Amino acid sequence: MFDFYRVAAIVPELHVADAGYNTDRILEKLEEACSYDPAVITFPELAVSGYTCQDLFFQDSLLKEVNAGLSRILAVSGEKEAAVIVGAPVRIRGQLYNAAFTFFDGKLLGITVKTFLPDYNEFYEKRWFSSADQLPVDSVWMSELGLTYDQEESEDYMVPIGSRLIYNIDEKLKFGIEICEDLWSPIPPSSAMSLAGAELIVNISASNELISKREYRKNLVKQTSASLICEYLYCSAGASESTQDVIFSGHSLLAENGTVLNENQDYIASDYMLIADMDLEKIRAERLKIKSFGDAAYHYRDMTKQCRVFSEPASSLPESDGSYYLLAKHPFVPSSKTRLTKRCNEIFDMQVGGLVKRLSVTGARPVVGVSGGMDSTLALLVAAKALQKMNRPAEELIAITMPAFGTSDRTYQNSLALIKSLGTIPIIIDIKLSCEQHLRDLKHDLDTKDLTYENTQARERTQVLMDYANMHNGLVVGTGDLSELALGWCTYNGDQMSMYGVNGSIPKTLVRWMIDTVAEGRLFPESTVVLKDILDTPISPELLPPDEHGRITQKTEDSVGPYELHDFFLYYTLRYGYSPAKINFLANKAFRGDYDPETILKWQKMFIRRFFSQQFKRSCMPDGVKVGSVALSPRGDLRMPSDASPSDWLKQLEELQSN
Repeated sequence: MFDFYRVAAIVPELHVADAGYNTDRILEKLEEACSYDPAVITFPELAVSGYTCQDLFFQDSLLKEVNAGLSRILAVSGEKEAAVIVGAPVRIRGQLYNAAFTFFDGKLLGITVKTFLPDYNEFYEKRWFSSADQLPVDSVWMSELGLTYDQEESEDYMVPIGSRLIYNIDEKLKFGIEICEDLWSPIPPSSAMSLAGAELIVNISASNELISKREYRKNLVKQTSASLICEYLYCSAGASESTQDVIFSGHSLLAENGTVLNENQDYIASDYMLIADMDLEKIRAERLKIKSFGDAAYHYRDMTKQCRVFSEPASSLPESDGSYYLLAKHPFVPSSKTRLTKRCNEIFDMQVGGLVKRLSVTGARPVVGVSGGMDSTLALLVAAKALQKMNRPAEELIAITMPAFGTSDRTYQNSLALIKSLGTIPIIIDIKLSCEQHLRDLKHDLDTKDLTYENTQARERTQVLMDYANMHNGLVVGTGDLSELALGWCTYNGDQMSMYGVNGSIPKTLVRWMIDTVAEGRLFPESTVVLKDILDTPISPELLPPDEHGRITQKTEDSVGPYELHDFFLYYTLRYGYSPAKINFLANKAFRGDYDPETILKWQKMFIRRFFSQQFKRSCMPDGVKVGSVALSPRGDLRMPSDASPSDWLKQLEELQSN
């Protein structure tokens, strides 16, 4: 469902040159794999014969047994709903070829032949096989191949053969196949097949293992899936191949547009099965958005014309429920501590670099409004580091804290402690009296704690920052983050406005880790203790009065919902353009046990309503560095009308609720 499809890469135990034994193992594994309802099942290069047969490939006995094995696989494929890809040698018009046989619904759909044959070190494939470029035909009669099949049930038919065959199963799944060395070539067959419409590339391989080769192979598959914007399923021969001079590791993995979704863990492996789900909608969304992909398809149209697409109707092709799909609860936050630290440091450097450039051009001093919350803390740290980079004294940092009606003792003291720890003097401007005067001028009851009451404080703070900046050759550094901008959780012409926004493309779920990384890395050793306390403080705009003990009473997530949910909704809405129904499905999968379906649906509706209605605030957001793949700048990342209707999006969620 939702364009999820399951794949299986199987590395069976085999006996070299024993096609009967190998076929038995292939059929056993095929039966086991089908219990997972995959749409594609693949076996390694020359799996029926074994890759390391060497001169035994010239033996007629072996080739006949291979054909007998392929005939058995063909017969069994009629009982399965999956496309089955098996590597085997094939003899065509007196020449031998290294090939991938693709079976579906009891029919041989085609034979993909290896183009680039290794002829170096311990590999001499050119001794036994010919390249696909030397094929004398582009199709063969089924009866020519030496395979047996039920001729009472099926008439003789032509089978396409070549190096760039694309199979289109029921207009749902388009895949092409390349074989081992093909991937290592400068322009692999997969380049043409992807540009011609293949969304999945399957590589059946027999790649021997060497020191560091596994990592190189993995990176090659990842990069290929990224450059071709495709799913790439790699399945390599295992350790039961001959170990006469080399060893094969059975390395298998599925990569999706540069991300490895699953990979076998054993360094030397055999007799196993790798199951993974892929999301074809993600591939389609990326190709739709990235215009250079379409440009390349046009530019290399002569190459794509060499591809042949074969459409095959299917009575049923199993879609997956996505249960084997790699899904992050926090898509903006790397799962491992090492990657998270690396990413946070890189983002911090980008923030600092952007502000350094702006301060250099303007010759201004950074001015930051410090509330004691996480967003203003991160902005203040960026400003302090920018001055260090420019070899300017810490005292040039203008840090202003502006207590008002909702300021708690904790945030107020933390803001002062943080500013002092960075080597500058806090500027305290109490705005309560000016806000009260403004409300009196408006004839607004001071006891009415409404939106005007709250926004008066936010706009007064911005006015103070702007005016103070004018007085001291300053540049107001914005503190608002990506999540707040997406929800419009900011006051128009208040905290929505600045002269340069350093946090504008950083989501709330990452802000916390940014500060934690700065603290753990001791970039500002004197600030470590107060940074830890700031991280433990509840998120609040602090626009309503604290309780009698000076503690925060207004918590943002009570009003607008959990930021981890909103960041999830935002990521899949903008990054891939998924439908609300699919995002809801993914959210329920990712947050199972954390939120019930009703809660997720409630806040998803809130997200859609606010995302649409608050676009006017984003249409005039200030400059700021883009650090990730999701950003909201109206000058490049999000061109969206401020008066667009969310009706179609909300309708999907209403239908989910009614069901």
